[in-house]
Amino acid sequence: MYDQNLNIVLIEPEIPMNTGNTGRTCVATKSMLHLVGPLGFEISDKRLKRAGLDYWPKLKWQYYDHWDLWWERIPDPERVFFMTTKAQKSLYQNQFQKGDWLVFGRETKGLDESILKKYSQQALTIPMPGEVRSLNLSNSVAICLFEASRQIHNF
Repeated sequence: MYDQNLNIVLIEPEIPMNTGNTGRTCVATKSMLHLVGPLGFEISDKRLKRAGLDYWPKLKWQYYDHWDLWWERIPDPERVFFMTTKAQKSLYQNQFQKGDWLVFGRETKGLDESILKKYSQQALTIPMPGEVRSLNLSNSVAICLFEASRQIHNF
């Protein structure tokens, strides 16, 4: 067994079901969920809890009112990866390490352009050869989280 695996960060998530599903995936991978506000829903939202099922109480998570409060917590900014459809580098080209931070933006807008510009060397994408602009947020988190976990734990 292993202790905490990775850190998943949702910046201003809007849809409670996506956050609930993401929380469930974090429990499955022993990862911590970081929610950076403002949120588009209340933490007590029944749709959030329903999507997370009975796993929500087992989830390790933290809420931050805004970006700066979250960013203060980062021990090594070089181990923070920003997931976006606008990156050139695939997540499969990156070498993940235990404790890394995978950051995802809002469902409707993704991450702010200023963030992507400032951290362009740490921006990663999920390759999508089909005709879609993006994947559902919780699906994207699951893909990235399991790829990083596979690399770290060799499963």
